Amino acid sequence: MARRNGGNGGSQKDQAPKAKINLQNLREGLMIFTYVKPYLGKFIAGLVFIGLSSLTTMAFPYLLKQLINTANKGKDAMLGSAGSIVGWMFAVLTIQMIFSFLRVYLFTSVGEHAVADMRRDIYRRMITMPMDFFAQRRVGELSSRISSDLSQIQDAVTSVLAEILRGLLILVIGIGLILYISPRLTGVMLSVIPIIILIAVVFGRFIRRFSRQTQDQLADSNTIVQETLQGISNVKSFTNEWFEIGRYSRSLQQVVKMAVKSGQYRGLFISFLLFSLFGTIVLVVWYGIGHLEFGDLTAFVIYTAFVGGSMAGFADLYGQLQKTLGATQRVRELLKEVPEAVNTEEEALDEAYALTGQVTLRQLAFHYPSRPEVPVLKSVTLEANPGERVAIVGHSGAGKSTIASLLLRFYEPTGGQLQFDGKPATAIPLTQLRKQMALVPQDILLFGGTIRENILYGKPGTTNEEIEQAARLAHAHEFVIGFPEGYETVVGERGVKLSGGQRQRIAIARAILKNPAILILDEATSSLDAASESLVQEALDNLMKGRTSFIIAHRLSTIRSADKIVVLDKGEVKELGTHQELINLPEGIYKELNRLQLEITGVE
Repeated sequence: MARRNGGNGGSQKDQAPKAKINLQNLREGLMIFTYVKPYLGKFIAGLVFIGLSSLTTMAFPYLLKQLINTANKGKDAMLGSAGSIVGWMFAVLTIQMIFSFLRVYLFTSVGEHAVADMRRDIYRRMITMPMDFFAQRRVGELSSRISSDLSQIQDAVTSVLAEILRGLLILVIGIGLILYISPRLTGVMLSVIPIIILIAVVFGRFIRRFSRQTQDQLADSNTIVQETLQGISNVKSFTNEWFEIGRYSRSLQQVVKMAVKSGQYRGLFISFLLFSLFGTIVLVVWYGIGHLEFGDLTAFVIYTAFVGGSMAGFADLYGQLQKTLGATQRVRELLKEVPEAVNTEEEALDEAYALTGQVTLRQLAFHYPSRPEVPVLKSVTLEANPGERVAIVGHSGAGKSTIASLLLRFYEPTGGQLQFDGKPATAIPLTQLRKQMALVPQDILLFGGTIRENILYGKPGTTNEEIEQAARLAHAHEFVIGFPEGYETVVGERGVKLSGGQRQRIAIARAILKNPAILILDEATSSLDAASESLVQEALDNLMKGRTSFIIAHRLSTIRSADKIVVLDKGEVKELGTHQELINLPEGIYKELNRLQLEITGVE
């Protein structure tokens, strides 16, 4: 399944799971109409034009019948009547054209606006979800909610619903008209068409299932391309171009084999439909000769084709409706999730919640919601005074990054208390709290815009002078002005056009611009070379001035000047003190970590 998600968007939509059509699912599907409600006037007008369009469609065969029946009159009478009828036929065609245009326009307008509102709500809901929500879901799965699921709902509002209503109207009106023309012939037609439709539905399901298998195989082929291009350096370094070409060729052969077989079945299906359709018409005409006038017989055959087409179309519309209900269920599941209590509108800092930077952790305990049996933190007690630099060290898995997540309230502690300036963290609105905190992680994510836009992300609406000042303090200005486009340089997806050290300095400039009271540095220099680390460390020193800073680090050389060093081991605070105090502890964890790093780096 994971591999298939890498395929093209079209196949994802084709493979959309279906839901059973029952009362509960239909009731849930009505959720769509809460988004249609603001555009109710256009929606009702669209329904009216569906009815008018259907009526004009059904009026045309009647006028055609009248035109043909004029042949039985005298020549002069025939010409006069025929001219009048032809005029009416062109008038009906013109009116039908206008009604059809308005129907399509109105439903498209309603559908596009309603689904845009739905996309906005779902995106707002996604982006305000807690971190645990994202930890348990893949990005591809969430992306499909906004892409394929909402596209399916969009199709339902703009076309499927209209086609169902139009089909029903044509079916009811058509059966009524053929009953009016000839009840006996209607009985003949209705006895044959349901059998044909039943066979067509069964055959159609088989072909759709086979088509889905072909789409699955094609998605696998597309995944091979995606994987190969993403890992092209590995392919070339192992000289495995021949292997990837062979793998892709074998997959394509399977696609061709299945597609050809699917084409054979589709050919048989189309041949059957054509034979059945024209066979029914022949049967109706043969039976109708001698019973009806030629014009009445012609109208009956056309109305029969309308009725048969409507019945046959319901099979596909039924499948589309199932897909729409399935998509609606998944969207409703997302909208039922409880988001974080963050403000989704721009919000200024409220002085009532302004922080000095004092942070207190009292007997803090935590385990991830998905793994309650694995405690990550156990009764951690720690205090940071305003402006202090607090380093957190320990072996991998000790709980260092978890403390950073709890400080930012990405997760809530399962025990103990987290306080800011003596107030419980829960007493400070989440948006107000995070406005006064900044995170500089190890793996820097830059957005795909310009350098200016990425720095500006720290404080939208800031002047160019402030942006450049932040860049200077982060030692980024020097390399930025070296680019031909300067601050307008596009960094590429995730910042791939910049080196690791350059990305770190852009992130530091972003944090400086935000001017936080509390700063969290999570392995901010661990992946850099010595030259880059030196520049980044200077930038970090500028950033930490006058701020409460939590420094999570593997490289102990970067935290020797910290006011406090906290040593975590298996979720508990084992040692606490300055560098010199901890290095003097006999058989201390910090001392051992320091010794191991000195041996690895070769420093005496």
